[in-house]
Amino acid sequence: MAMKNKIEPDDYRCRREAMVDRQIRARGVKDPRVLEAMRTVPRHLFVPDAHRTRSYHDTPLPTAEGQTISQPYIVAWMTEMLRLKGDEVVLEVGAGSGYQAAILCLLARFVYTIERIGSLAESARRRLEGLGLANFEVVVGDGTRGLPEHSPYQGIIVTAGAPRVPPLLVEQLADGGRLVIPVGSATLQVLTVIDKKGDKIITSEEGSCVFVPLVGKHGWESST
Repeated sequence: MAMKNKIEPDDYRCRREAMVDRQIRARGVKDPRVLEAMRTVPRHLFVPDAHRTRSYHDTPLPTAEGQTISQPYIVAWMTEMLRLKGDEVVLEVGAGSGYQAAILCLLARFVYTIERIGSLAESARRRLEGLGLANFEVVVGDGTRGLPEHSPYQGIIVTAGAPRVPPLLVEQLADGGRLVIPVGSATLQVLTVIDKKGDKIITSEEGSCVFVPLVGKHGWESST
């Protein structure tokens, strides 16, 4: 899916190139499609005005409703773990600002992104449409339940920390599909990868991370 070319200051393009070279590629992300998507999506459009000068820093930033936009490296790392080739249908749990969904739209055939907070879902939808993206649907709901009506998914990515792997997300994986999810306490998680191969579920742990809590029936009861 192509993204609408927006006129932007050269400074932002330079910062984005530096972000990819110094923060992402230098730390081991190699998939050329992921690197190109990270170069293409204007992260500053997903960041509140008060933090826009830090859009391409190596850090998460606060957004609306007590949520965050993830550190660019984490976005790229998790995305690379999905191993997308371009023909997949992907589910994102936690639309947030819409930044991760924008990256996924450039790498997959179609993206469903589910967000429990209606105002965030609407603003994410507007940002994605503003970039000319059309291969997505934003849904308001409990992401820990997944979105069974559109399953199975070749990839599922969860952008909030869960106390355990929600069983419904594993059920909604396609055979050969992959789930990437932070699992752990409310303050520290381990990035966990679930591969579904027939009746076999293969779990691996890839490294520590910190996300806001995943709230829902199969997550945390609240975000505090």
